[in-house]
Amino acid sequence: MKNRLVSSLLLAAVLILAACGAPGVSSNSSSSDQTESQGTQFVFTRENFPHLDGSTSTVPLAQAIASVLLGETREEVSDLFDFSKTTQSYRMLMWGDEAGVDLLIAAEPPEIIWQEKEEQNIQWQMEPFAIDALVFVVNADNPVDSLTTEQIQQIYTGKITNWSQVGGDDLPIIPFQRNEEAGSQTAMNKLVMKGLPMMDAPSDYVRGEMGDLIEAVSAYDDSPSAIGYTMYYYANDMNMADGLKILAVDSVVPGGDTIRSGDYPFLNNYYVVCGEHPTEATQVLYDWILSDEGQELVAHEGYVPVTATETAK
Repeated sequence: MKNRLVSSLLLAAVLILAACGAPGVSSNSSSSDQTESQGTQFVFTRENFPHLDGSTSTVPLAQAIASVLLGETREEVSDLFDFSKTTQSYRMLMWGDEAGVDLLIAAEPPEIIWQEKEEQNIQWQMEPFAIDALVFVVNADNPVDSLTTEQIQQIYTGKITNWSQVGGDDLPIIPFQRNEEAGSQTAMNKLVMKGLPMMDAPSDYVRGEMGDLIEAVSAYDDSPSAIGYTMYYYANDMNMADGLKILAVDSVVPGGDTIRSGDYPFLNNYYVVCGEHPTEATQVLYDWILSDEGQELVAHEGYVPVTATETAK
């Protein structure tokens, strides 16, 4: 474990209080001038806390991290975050001081970001810290509970157009998509389509915000015709799937156990990313997220950490 980490006692207290409904605990020190490491600890303050950016689905985790390390409630730290979503957040990091972003907690970027990184000869530190899954959601009244990978591919290439073709009612399938630069769209192309071209969707079927897609699938035409995809954490742990049903894929129901075991087929990493030469505070935070304490917090927040912590078991 890296040194200069916040005390594990602080995290343990936060997790205990969080389980009881308390938002957080006071920081070890409220002095704004204590910004340097003290012994084996680094004291985070609002003044030195790295500027974070990333994916929509990692905003709650960012709030939890800041709550723990700053000793403030989630509500109090919410003003620190204005995430620009997956693709743009990587660009913000590449822009450096101009954008002022220090560290990302984000899904894997699309291919265009790797190309831009290579063109600009930019180096960064990047490690996976959690695993998520791309899941498919339908209206709760849809009788279909499971699809195969091939059926999903055929729905999104336009070969399957009616729910009766996959064991459902005689209704047209309305397949919603995300915009090309969304993290879930990157996951869809990489994990599900695997080079198969998705059919051209009417503009009304393409949603720029994850929440918009969830709402559209739930309420489309007051019928269970629609299908869409999102990240498991967003749909399940953020309670965004009210009125929806998360489908099994190849007869495997997505959940913490099947994601951790690798049985669910569409798995995607979340990454912590920072520049090649970060500030001390940024490096400490990067290391802490990957540490035992950081992974415990990741698990406590409902994500599946890359390490099997006791909280995750």
